[in-house]
Amino acid sequence: MFDKNTYISRRQSLKNLMGSGILIFPGNNESPANGPYNFYHHRQDSTFLYFFGQEREGLIGVIDIDNDTEYLFGDDIDINDIIWFGSIDNVSELAEQVGINKTLPFNKIRDFIEEALLAGRTIHFLPPYRHDTQIFLHDLLGIHPRKQKEAASVELIKAVVKLRSTKSKAEIKEIERACAIGYKMHTAAIKLASPAVTEHFISGIIEGIANSLGAMVSFPNIVTTHGEVMHGYPSDNYLEAGRLLLCDAGAETNENYCSDNTRTVPVSRRFTNKQKEIYTIVEQCHDLALNLAKPGIKWFDVHMEVCRHMTNCLKQLGLMKGDTEEAVQAGAHALFLPHGLGHMMGMDVHDMESLGQVYVGFDDEIQPSSQFGTSSLRMGRKLEEGFIVTDEPGIYFIPALIDLWKKNNTNAEFLNFDAIDKYRNFGGIRIEDDVLITAEGSRMLGHDIIPYHLDEIEEYMSKHRYE
Repeated sequence: MFDKNTYISRRQSLKNLMGSGILIFPGNNESPANGPYNFYHHRQDSTFLYFFGQEREGLIGVIDIDNDTEYLFGDDIDINDIIWFGSIDNVSELAEQVGINKTLPFNKIRDFIEEALLAGRTIHFLPPYRHDTQIFLHDLLGIHPRKQKEAASVELIKAVVKLRSTKSKAEIKEIERACAIGYKMHTAAIKLASPAVTEHFISGIIEGIANSLGAMVSFPNIVTTHGEVMHGYPSDNYLEAGRLLLCDAGAETNENYCSDNTRTVPVSRRFTNKQKEIYTIVEQCHDLALNLAKPGIKWFDVHMEVCRHMTNCLKQLGLMKGDTEEAVQAGAHALFLPHGLGHMMGMDVHDMESLGQVYVGFDDEIQPSSQFGTSSLRMGRKLEEGFIVTDEPGIYFIPALIDLWKKNNTNAEFLNFDAIDKYRNFGGIRIEDDVLITAEGSRMLGHDIIPYHLDEIEEYMSKHRYE
């Protein structure tokens, strides 16, 4: 938890942006895995954490702007809880720790909201993403769960996005801590990459590293020799010599700030010539984005410049043809890059995505594309100092997509399908890092950078094996 004044300041900034009304922030509850007494790991709602700081389940934060009063609703634990789980601070102590001086039992929230509704006051809430929260809001506000996303306060969404998008020095420091853990995870995966182990084994080791350092993974590990599958979760298959291992993984600190990196390395510890050619293109695209990113530049424009460079390079390999600009405008490059260049990072690995990507990554100036590939770009808006985004270009050879486009002659004027077909068992390559937008430009986060330049990877793998 940050210091008390951090949360006081955040709530005050939110009140200044909103002006009036009642803001309600339900925290997350325990989530049963396979029975009422066996829970998944508890993860608090990120926006609740941002403004109210407390991890405990069964809490609701409320800000009454018009009466300049802030509340924490919740029940103190009883003796049975203490016997089984130990003693924790009561609700009033939790409230005091984040600068709130008004607490009420959980069931009093209904009386509070009912009185506000009878008085014709405006209740602002964010779009819920958990079913128990949807049921709670239905009981509280009478809005059916299917209608809650549309009924959520756009004004509140935009205010929260504005505040959470720009990271403070303390937040940047916390994400750097996540990156330090991510470094240990990824270098372990690089050392382990060999035909002697399974994808699951590597995934288990790197998740254990996060856990052993008091953290957890920021999303389920993607560890696979089938890098052409965007979310290729680990299997029990042993790694195969000659193939590439793609590891997309990150850590989440105990303050709930995340890292997200991807590395692609040769299982045989040295790249083949064909792998070098494709890897070099992705490496160049990664560094091009770093060089272009700075305040005032649209991330959409950075994405498109990366696509142009990728297209030019693939033309040199004989995989693409024709006019580069026409090919990119037609979306021909999306056969190889069907996702966007990156997304916002913070307390969520895809930061604030539950609030609606159209509000997080876009604005009145630029809206999402409907074109295949580019439509998966989660971030298009102008960059600002203090933003943290991922830089994650990739090149993938997806047999089913290649076959579909070839059958339908999709972008045939820009694609050499016969040459592409020779890569159908290649897999995929992605390089991903977390990037802070600075006043001058950008910098990769992490005091130690996970090896990603081609020669660095081969040198690292020649000197290190996991013991």
